[in-house]
Amino acid sequence: MVKKNISVKIFGIELKTPLVTASGTFGYGYESRDLADYDSIGAVVTKTITLKQKSGNPPPRLAEVEAGMLNTIGLQNVGLDRFLDEKWPKLANLSAPVFVSVAGETPEDYIKMARAVSDKCSAAAIELNLSCPNLRKQIICQNNELVSQIVKGVREATKLPVIAKISPMVSDIAALAVLCEESGAGAVSLVNTFPGMAININTRKPKLSTITGGMSGPAIKPLALRCVYAASKAVKIPVIGGGGVVTGDDAVEFILAGATLVSVGTALFKDVNAIKDIASGIEAYVKKNNIASLSAITGNLSQ
Repeated sequence: MVKKNISVKIFGIELKTPLVTASGTFGYGYESRDLADYDSIGAVVTKTITLKQKSGNPPPRLAEVEAGMLNTIGLQNVGLDRFLDEKWPKLANLSAPVFVSVAGETPEDYIKMARAVSDKCSAAAIELNLSCPNLRKQIICQNNELVSQIVKGVREATKLPVIAKISPMVSDIAALAVLCEESGAGAVSLVNTFPGMAININTRKPKLSTITGGMSGPAIKPLALRCVYAASKAVKIPVIGGGGVVTGDDAVEFILAGATLVSVGTALFKDVNAIKDIASGIEAYVKKNNIASLSAITGNLSQ
């Protein structure tokens, strides 16, 4: 079990570590109970849930690339009703708090799901997925008016903390983070994947069924760090940052850039227990540098 000096507080809740599972990379959140060390996980973020069941995009939906992977899952999930009936009972007794991720096509979709989650789940927070890049539609967070309507509507519909997950594919990530804050978000989460593609030169076909997909993994870390740094300088609410986190040192970089929590995603495909090693790396760093708490170095980047 990790030590107290890497615990963090967010929304008035003390998390054992600053590490959270990135939505869509850890199943619904309970499937790895017998394999992963949940005492190293600060919070579990569920697979994104939509009002109706979604089958997602056709295969092939994953492609390995240099220093990362491409995906075009398309938010495959069981839908709100089945999530509440079948999945939540398996999540309710986890040793880590649960953030429920939701997505929709209209503000009303998000509001309806937020109310249902608030009424029927003991979730610690609701994450609004405003940033999925592979649904063949405009990314929601590229429309400021829609973002504001969704965040404001959900804020009014629930007493749970609201996390706005935003995309790097906007002209000004800091301004978008400020918009989310002003609309009532209690935290912003970034980044989601970056659009990319890969081609099989033997078949001359794209490696993904949708031609393009979302790029994640170590290759995007410098891009993600820049976004987290810019957003954290612009807002007063907590920032959840991630993108290519594989080691404890990677996570510390995001904390220094201003992230209160750090999300881990693609690393979990390689090792479902990756967060345990990353937490140990953070702990080794704070011991070596005699750091009393992670809050002391959050955003504390020397110039």
